Amino acid sequence: MQETSQRRRKMRELAATEVARLWEDNADAWARQARLGVDVFRDLLNTPAFLALLPPIAGLRGLDVGCGEGANTRHLAGLGAKMSAVDIAPTFVRYAQASEACDPLGIDYAIGDAMQLPFDDGAFEFVTAFMSLMDMPDPGRALREIRRVLRPGGFVQFSILHPCFVPPRRRVLRNRKGKARAIEIGDYFESTEGRVDCWWFSTLTGKERHEVAPFRTPIFHRTLSQWFDLLAAAGLVVEKLGEPTAGTAPHANHPVIEDTRVAPMSLHVRARRAGD
Repeated sequence: MQETSQRRRKMRELAATEVARLWEDNADAWARQARLGVDVFRDLLNTPAFLALLPPIAGLRGLDVGCGEGANTRHLAGLGAKMSAVDIAPTFVRYAQASEACDPLGIDYAIGDAMQLPFDDGAFEFVTAFMSLMDMPDPGRALREIRRVLRPGGFVQFSILHPCFVPPRRRVLRNRKGKARAIEIGDYFESTEGRVDCWWFSTLTGKERHEVAPFRTPIFHRTLSQWFDLLAAAGLVVEKLGEPTAGTAPHANHPVIEDTRVAPMSLHVRARRAGD
């Protein structure tokens, strides 16, 4: 039993190293494209819905886990929070720090692994993770670390690809006018450990895709019940869920947003430390 546990831990460590390499390889192109407004789903629906779900954070000390190039962290600072942020990819952190240097909001960015956060116990009143926990080989460990750095009464809010509607196999079925009419899903209970997907932002044209390399991202699909089990094991209690949809988006006519009228692409979760 001990040998099996050690073997699993070693595999996770190797996976974490590979995940860090992949995201560092993606970081420069990702940051450049995102800042050109290519990530429509993030900018027009997912981030606004996340911020709308967030409790008041003005004056609170917060940590943004998996901050990328810092766009969402800056939104949080704009709401009055005193923010720190970490990302595993040094290039992402450099982009974020450059933005902070040009337009200071008091954000402290650092290279850091969510599965081993470089902060003291109880350092923050809240933690956020925008679409990052799903990309980690051991999100349970990350959630335990998040709980550790939360003060009593603190909360975590995170977003992930919706495990029910964006499982390992997904296809949008469209009518003759190109409108989504159904979502075909499959392999919900299948493991994707070790899988790496290649893709572009959906807003890029065919010509643009020939000019830029696709992103290569590790996939760690987990079922809805597995996510709830991870939260419970980390000592966190869910208090609010969100499923962003085009019905509440100001730019619902964009195809990427319009598809969410059929089923959500992301799941937002807010949880608090159990027993506080």
